[in-house]
Amino acid sequence: MAFVNLKNKEIQVKIVYYGPGRGGKTSNLEYVYKKFAKRINTEMVTVKTHGDRTLFFDFLPFDIGLINGYDVKIQLYTVPGQVKYNATRRLVLRGVDGIVFVADAMAVRREKNILSLKNLQENLAVYKKSIFRIPFVMQYNKMDLKEQGIPLLPLPTLEKDLNSQLKIPSFAASAVLGTNVVATLKKIISLTVASIKKDLK
Repeated sequence: MAFVNLKNKEIQVKIVYYGPGRGGKTSNLEYVYKKFAKRINTEMVTVKTHGDRTLFFDFLPFDIGLINGYDVKIQLYTVPGQVKYNATRRLVLRGVDGIVFVADAMAVRREKNILSLKNLQENLAVYKKSIFRIPFVMQYNKMDLKEQGIPLLPLPTLEKDLNSQLKIPSFAASAVLGTNVVATLKKIISLTVASIKKDLK
């Protein structure tokens, strides 16, 4: 459940970008940070772990208005993708309200995507949350690599591997070029806010 700050009349919503190492989670947030610099009133905090990064910042969402008279503040987080940082990933998921799973569309990363999704499910279970009941959006990243002749997984394969049971909204994206980065973010914000409104009733 989102954190409600009674004193500031503010609801803090936590959205986490999850997925395999080097899949594009950080690139997503960096693109958002650059594109919406005016809406972001905090520094982007980067916690470097060996060969990987976790970063987070507060994001002031657009056009949401108030929820039950409260302002909405979105906090965006990434988790480190590498397997050895599972404890950190689990920690970042504490109190999560919505998730974007950033899958790596490169053919060589197929198994890593599947393992990472399974890992997400296990880590959510620690907090008694179900992957099927949390606001959730899927992003298939690195679509721009096709131009460079790098073998990518076809969209139907990615959908079959990662989304055949979940049946959640999905976007083919390029975090580097910004393709569908904002669409992904808007979708997860709208799903998460709708879910919080329902909980508050």
